Amino acid sequence: MALSRLFFFIFAILASFSLLNATDVSHDGRAIKIDGQRKILISGSIHYPRSTPQMWPDLIAKAKEGGLDAIETYVFWNAHEPQRGQYNFDGNLNIIRFLKEIKNAGMYAILRIGPYVCAEWNHGGLPAWLQQIPGMQFRTDNQPFKDEMQKFVTKIVDMVKIESLLAPQGGPIILTQIENEYGNVEKPFKDAGKRYILWSAQMAEALNVGVPWIMCQQDDAPQPMINTCNGFYCDSFKPNNETSPKMWTENWTGWFKSWDSPDPHRPAEDVAFAVARFFQRGGTLQNYYMYHGGTNFGRSAGGPYIVTSYDYDAPLNEFGNLNQPKWGHLKQLHSSIKLIQDALLFGDVNETSLGNGITTTKYSGNNITSACFLSNENSTVDSTISFEGNNFFVPSWSVSVLANCSQEIFNTAKVGTQTNVMVKKSNLAQDVAQLKWQWRPEILVNQVQGKHPIKQANALLEQVSVTADVSDYLWYITSVNNLTQGNMTLRVNTTGHGIYVFVNGVLQGSRYALTDHFTYVFETPIAVNNGTNIIALLSATVGLKNYGAFYETTPTGVVGGPVELISGNTTTDLSNSLWSYMVGFDGEGSQLYVDGEGVRWYSPMIPMSRPFTWYKTTFQVPVGSDPVVVDLQGMGKGVAWINGENIGRYWTNIMATSKNCTPCDYRGSFNAGRACNTGCNEIGQRWYHVPREYLKAGESNTLILFEEIGGNPENVSFQGVTVGTICGSVNEKETLNLTCEGGKISRIDFASFGDPKGTCQSFTKGSCEASGALDRIQRECVGNMSCSILADESLLGVCSPCTGNVSRRLTVQATCS
Repeated sequence: MALSRLFFFIFAILASFSLLNATDVSHDGRAIKIDGQRKILISGSIHYPRSTPQMWPDLIAKAKEGGLDAIETYVFWNAHEPQRGQYNFDGNLNIIRFLKEIKNAGMYAILRIGPYVCAEWNHGGLPAWLQQIPGMQFRTDNQPFKDEMQKFVTKIVDMVKIESLLAPQGGPIILTQIENEYGNVEKPFKDAGKRYILWSAQMAEALNVGVPWIMCQQDDAPQPMINTCNGFYCDSFKPNNETSPKMWTENWTGWFKSWDSPDPHRPAEDVAFAVARFFQRGGTLQNYYMYHGGTNFGRSAGGPYIVTSYDYDAPLNEFGNLNQPKWGHLKQLHSSIKLIQDALLFGDVNETSLGNGITTTKYSGNNITSACFLSNENSTVDSTISFEGNNFFVPSWSVSVLANCSQEIFNTAKVGTQTNVMVKKSNLAQDVAQLKWQWRPEILVNQVQGKHPIKQANALLEQVSVTADVSDYLWYITSVNNLTQGNMTLRVNTTGHGIYVFVNGVLQGSRYALTDHFTYVFETPIAVNNGTNIIALLSATVGLKNYGAFYETTPTGVVGGPVELISGNTTTDLSNSLWSYMVGFDGEGSQLYVDGEGVRWYSPMIPMSRPFTWYKTTFQVPVGSDPVVVDLQGMGKGVAWINGENIGRYWTNIMATSKNCTPCDYRGSFNAGRACNTGCNEIGQRWYHVPREYLKAGESNTLILFEEIGGNPENVSFQGVTVGTICGSVNEKETLNLTCEGGKISRIDFASFGDPKGTCQSFTKGSCEASGALDRIQRECVGNMSCSILADESLLGVCSPCTGNVSRRLTVQATCS
């Protein structure tokens, strides 16, 4: 009893201490208010399961250095509750630790509980086991779903309350979100959808979190929910209530990638343009989706057909490096917005259209230093704007931010931040030739013969309803009697992403359908024996659908068939035969990837192009501190584990067949269809992130691959990701700053002060330049991690023969090592 009193006393003291640091969060129609003070808030999404606990402090620190006030994250229900009532909050699922890291950095947190997330995450973040509950229907006025949703949301709220992580408790969480982008899919649910949204709001409010709740993309969000905007542009968005501030929960900094698509990019100039327009038109909270995209470890990628990388062309790349110039350009924008924030929060607004896409906006008032925006939405024509007695050059598709309405402190199209070109370098103590491989086959006897099924039915069942998505694979096995030896055709109608056909234990054929329409017919000739023959169909998925109304009803697998045997003019339908069902492979069930004692591996004769094969090698920890990737070129399709940690699916025999990798123009309204692509006609994803947290000192590190379709491990290697080339360009009288992140400048590849042309890695000299520029820059920069050069003739020499109105610039390209 005395011990219990002591614990209660300690808890009371800690609770009192938290209350001393309590933060009051409220809002009016202008902004979120922290302790009664309106705030301009700039946030960025970092998803804790897409990185590792070791990475979190550095990611958060770089976000803060980049000018962010808050970190936004979803909560991933299916990751935390993979089986009903069984929870996981360990490792990179330790959301409490992640929120505490945000608090330790002195930043705010925006917690998007949902619990539906979309996010290109498997099944939209909703557990597949929900489908096994009788009467279940997702995201509508359905009691079984509401019961499970409320249970999970309440658990998350209780967890953050216990740890005093809500702002009124002294924690970092200033906003919480219920549901997610439901307004985009609400119409098909009709009145049941409206009732569901009302219930969601009432359920959330009853949890008493003490901070405002938000609903993104929800025009009919009931009060006191604050509806917010998601998209590439949200400057024209208006909240549904005059007491709600204008907030942007997802500014898409790039786009996601499919296995057969090139790498999509959104230019830094356009992201900055969208942000500046948002604040120009009364916005007060803006969040980048993503600020760090990270990696779809394990089987978390959704889609289907979303790759393992979730780089998203975010300001911090997949590995946590600065994505320049995007990170630095946005940092400068954030500084300019914060410099004028009092005017934005308290000033009167006067907007004037000058025609041809030119708009001026002035924020001013008593005892307020005025601030102005000049925007040029024309996508082709630059403009010189005469404004309040001064002339300002505003390039097409750009916004200028003016302090005191007289001095340009930022323009979204004038990028002065360096560009980083990342490279992969071998930094192993051993080279690829020294990787010694072992192998073992996946034993398929039980599966192809239907031994030990988990279920039997006189029907072809839907895959996820059987597997609850514990594996990508489901076996459908049946016996066909009274056949006469000879050749036949097997026809399979399937909604699976992939299908393999075995007859009497022999693989007859396979196919994957890389398309948005997954219903297809697979036919293959087969040879049958006299009497009884066993047909085994292996259905495979590559991430479950994560978006759309009723998306959970999208069938997967050989559901319903028909499955038919064709001999001449005779067709036999096997759909209602007795089918046995088995989930996955024995190697999955026995956790062969952990490489426990007693596992027999074979060497040295390593089979190539052999499907359903396990490969193993050991390697040393790559030297240095650069992020590590494993290059899986030469492999086919499968899954990779490092020291037992699943680093994701690979599919390196799929090419990005698009030819749309033309030079990029940031000007004009951006959408996913006009992304600036790279990587056309290259492997869809060749390199896979190996977090250093997964590695151990010495040579005891193990890479295990499960190869599904057949590959060659001889070319597999480990490499470090680092900055290879840096480029920068500034106008005359401005300072060019160059930095090799994690290295030194070893060579100046190009330098010109005059009117150079081109872009990074393709610069050319213009019509004039200063002859002494290259020598001066080499002396200032080579051998140093960073250098700064003023673009001025007194330092770099006189430009010749620069006559007339030539606009002088300093442009430099350097190599880091």
